[in-house]
Amino acid sequence: MPTPTRRSRSRPSTPSRVSGPGAQRVADELRARIGHLYPLHSFLPAQRALATELGVSRDTLQRALRELANEGWTESRRGSGSRVVKVQRIQSSTAKATRVRGQVTLAPFISEAFEQPEVTLDVYTLTSESLDAHIRLQSERIRGGFISPQRITLRMLLPDPSLPLPYPRVKANEDDARMRARLRAITETHTASLVGALRDLQIEGLVPSVTVRVQHTPLTPTFKLYLLNEVEALHGMYEIIERQLELADGEVVTALDVLGLGATLTHHVKNPADAGAPGTVFVDSMQQWFTSVWKHLAQ
Repeated sequence: MPTPTRRSRSRPSTPSRVSGPGAQRVADELRARIGHLYPLHSFLPAQRALATELGVSRDTLQRALRELANEGWTESRRGSGSRVVKVQRIQSSTAKATRVRGQVTLAPFISEAFEQPEVTLDVYTLTSESLDAHIRLQSERIRGGFISPQRITLRMLLPDPSLPLPYPRVKANEDDARMRARLRAITETHTASLVGALRDLQIEGLVPSVTVRVQHTPLTPTFKLYLLNEVEALHGMYEIIERQLELADGEVVTALDVLGLGATLTHHVKNPADAGAPGTVFVDSMQQWFTSVWKHLAQ
């Protein structure tokens, strides 16, 4: 990926911040940074500095760090801080394999997509939390004058909030609605955040044209899909896992959840000169599938 050239703007760059005091928001921000700003085997910044940067209390930050450790992203040792022990895995068989081989994050792909004059994102996912973090990172790049897309178009498909999803849920009690309520709250918060971030770019004159549409489908997501500028696809299956989770009332439950950020993504690139190439077939078929659901099932 080429190093972007900074262009001067009248608007100063603003620091990346987490909206609101919740530990969940902090955990989401840190997940987006892991593997990108915080590479594998590196240490996160000191807690005092990180809490100040994110605008939260030490207690809130520590709760977020415990969540990351419970999920296996980091490990903490007294006196040493938190070290990254797992990052997103993306596998590619394309000519870009040297760039994506090994363990990296979604961030470079989103960043590269946003470096084009026209940005087109079609996203199918269980929640909007990962995309929100990446959109806010790109918003900061635009505000800092590092990139200047002229048009951004985002279509996102999410599950219908009224759909009785089989996950996430409390393992011992299928009728316990707290996990589903938590999922809805997280999705609503992150969706509002990313929509607001993109629309603010147009309102402030930083991007001339911004179109954001979010629709819901009566489908249970078994995979996540990112279609980037109609030429690349990132696809990954959701793995069902069992983990300890702290709910809003402070109770810790054993939950059946899905591994989203930690799931392996496969990377496919369309070759305009070869309609029969595997990458071309995959990207085209996923684009057709997304459009058919968007047109016929989504509301």
